[in-house]
Amino acid sequence: MSAARSRSQSDASAFLGPLGEDQRALKARALKILRTLERAYPDAHVPLNYSNPLELLIATILSAQCTDVRVNQVTAPLFEKYRTARDWAAAPLDVLEEEIRPTGFFRNKAKAIKNSAGDIVERFGGRVPDSLDDLTSLRGVGRKSANVVIAHAYDGQGIIVDTHFTRLARRMGFTAEFDAVKIEFDLMRVLPKRRWSDFSLMMTWHGRMTCRARKPACDECPVAEHCPASVSEGTLSWKVKNPGGKRPLRAGGGDSDGRGRGRETK
Repeated sequence: MSAARSRSQSDASAFLGPLGEDQRALKARALKILRTLERAYPDAHVPLNYSNPLELLIATILSAQCTDVRVNQVTAPLFEKYRTARDWAAAPLDVLEEEIRPTGFFRNKAKAIKNSAGDIVERFGGRVPDSLDDLTSLRGVGRKSANVVIAHAYDGQGIIVDTHFTRLARRMGFTAEFDAVKIEFDLMRVLPKRRWSDFSLMMTWHGRMTCRARKPACDECPVAEHCPASVSEGTLSWKVKNPGGKRPLRAGGGDSDGRGRGRETK
């Protein structure tokens, strides 16, 4: 056996999933799930309405703790009023707060929008950047929002850890984490980078349509044969990480990256 092949096998077994699967087994199962979901949901799409990267960024910020339907209702007139990052940055804070009030947490969201828009104008010439490092350097933008923009506005690759993704990734035995960033890094090791965005979209769509939080439809699930939780109708059947025995936060909805930006759950 060659040294390179030996190292490869060693690397594959170094990372074990919650069920004791090695990296090679986790990768194979993840790809089977992805391909099955792509066949099951050929019309899956991002439910937020937008026409450019800036609009998607704004809509994603507003989607924290809010339904996509409500966000689309709120952004429809705003995207007519505010056309550029400079427009958003110049908007009076009290006016912007009232305009986005129906989305909830409107004060924090208004500050995040104004701050990030100001950074885009001052540091990036008015153009929304397309790299993770640049996007997360914007005030008010964390990893989830950044990955949404990268994946869907720039056709790049990012793992988008929202509420649905967190729930499914844990149920399917790909991670035992609650923290969104840790979940993202666990899945980076399981998925080929070229499929990060596709997998995120499919998992979120599946979470909306079938694998719901309260009662997953395991009897109708297209990936039941590849999901270890299906035998218990979605109940976690393995030991998960819960530091200190405390009830976990609603992790994975968004920018819970430890920088005080709040969660982006739906």
